[in-house]
Amino acid sequence: MGNETVQMVFGLLGGLAVFIYGMNLMSEGLQKVAGEKMRSVLGLLTKNPFVGVLAGALTTAVLQSSSATTVMVIGFVSAGLMNLPQAISIILGANIGTTMTAQLIAFKLDDYIWPIIFIGFLLFFAAKKPQIKFVGQTVFGFGLLFLGIMYMGSTMKPLVALPFFSDLMLEVSEIPVLGVILGTVMTVIVQSSSAVIAVLQNLASQAGPDGASIIGLEGALPILFGSNIGTTITAILATIGGSTNAKRTAAAHTIFNISGTLIFMWFIPQFCGIVRLVSPPGPELAIISREIANAHSIFNIVCTLLWLPFVGFLVKLVTRLLPEKEEELVATCTPLYLDYKIIDQPVFALHLATRELSRIAQMILPMLKSAEKAFFEGDESAVDEVTELEENIDALQAATVKYMSSIFAGGGLTAHQSAQISGLMHVAGDIEHMGDQCQNIAEFAREKMEKGYRFSDRAVLELSGGFAQVKSIVEDTIRALNDGHEDLARDVLVQEDALDHLELRLRNHHLERLERGECSPEFTVLYTDVLHNLEKIGDYCKNIAQAVLKDINFNSKEYAE
Repeated sequence: MGNETVQMVFGLLGGLAVFIYGMNLMSEGLQKVAGEKMRSVLGLLTKNPFVGVLAGALTTAVLQSSSATTVMVIGFVSAGLMNLPQAISIILGANIGTTMTAQLIAFKLDDYIWPIIFIGFLLFFAAKKPQIKFVGQTVFGFGLLFLGIMYMGSTMKPLVALPFFSDLMLEVSEIPVLGVILGTVMTVIVQSSSAVIAVLQNLASQAGPDGASIIGLEGALPILFGSNIGTTITAILATIGGSTNAKRTAAAHTIFNISGTLIFMWFIPQFCGIVRLVSPPGPELAIISREIANAHSIFNIVCTLLWLPFVGFLVKLVTRLLPEKEEELVATCTPLYLDYKIIDQPVFALHLATRELSRIAQMILPMLKSAEKAFFEGDESAVDEVTELEENIDALQAATVKYMSSIFAGGGLTAHQSAQISGLMHVAGDIEHMGDQCQNIAEFAREKMEKGYRFSDRAVLELSGGFAQVKSIVEDTIRALNDGHEDLARDVLVQEDALDHLELRLRNHHLERLERGECSPEFTVLYTDVLHNLEKIGDYCKNIAQAVLKDINFNSKEYAE
């Protein structure tokens, strides 16, 4: 008997593992099929709560996890990419989107599981076209998901025959609070409400000693409510070390799920009647899985509709519960957008990486202006400003490249996403090299101050023109990179060519001044070094412009494989 019990436990755990793996594989496939269209969800994040609910439902339907959506939203709130009302409305939608998994599970596909797995396997491993492979991966994951469910069902049949288990289910049915606690604890352990509900659907489909469902719909609902509470733990954990608004987002998620449970617990018999009314007719054991799926959907839709008009009130409530603290200023050398909690969602992780790179790129222009001020005005503080900015750029560039490497190492990327990460890494290197050139110019300014060099008015005028031209090309390069503006990128290439000619012309002018005795020979190295560094900045701008023309930018357009 002991050996049989061990086999049942590991059979259940093994089936659960296959289910979760299949769900993750299907989610990864769906994300790849959706591709860059997932980015368009971010464009739905308006001040309209209803649109936010739709965005949350769509995102969760693709990610196959309300927890994943919630963690992503908390990351965006922490990074300042999303405000609190937007985040709350998306989380309301996420609770609706997650019910799709239970609806899928309710289908009786036992006779079709192996053909589905085989077809998915063929498409996944044999297809040449990426989009077909991604569809195959989705179908293969879908099949494995149902294989896990089938195996859990076969394991539970002897389990429900045990007197201890039957007595436990009877207690859960008679004491609803016990069911809520059980559902919450199971979800906290498994970290997936979808998996817990899948187990619940399988369990409820098993016959007890009296021939009816071992737990029944009335006993299953409290466990379902508890799973909704348990899923909030993931969100709470994601706020550790986060901003106050991130904590408020998790608090809103928790209040939403707990309040729904508290309301529905008083009306379980009436709720069961509504669920049975909208579910297909038939014997209880045959339809209870669908009834649980429908209950899950109705519960979350009703809770969302109840809270939707009061999103503003919910914002005020969590703001009062978690008042603003004196937030520590984020150090300039500390990444603002990078969030490792969503590294396994490439579309959104890549979005955060591009935001951080954009932030780094914005530092180049003030750095160049400070270098110019240091050189022409002999301002020591401007040299220090350049040095500080250069150190910040180095630290941020290293952190961002490491983050993008982690996205790459995590796998699950489309060919376009892999190419984009590779291109963005080169862009990150070019931005960092531009900072190095500015630092070099600042050091030349320090040398000029220490040795008391004074250039002729003509030399100063020409160098000023060189700085102006470089500032213009840097500004246009950053705009092209941020907006994906191809015409502007082509104009940068023209400007860089003009900068090459300018360097050559100014060198010749300097030699002419040397011949006429208007400039001192000892200034020559310093003068030409400054010119060379300005020209090198132009070269890096050219590299970035070419990357933009290859669709490597911070505002990636939708892409079809």
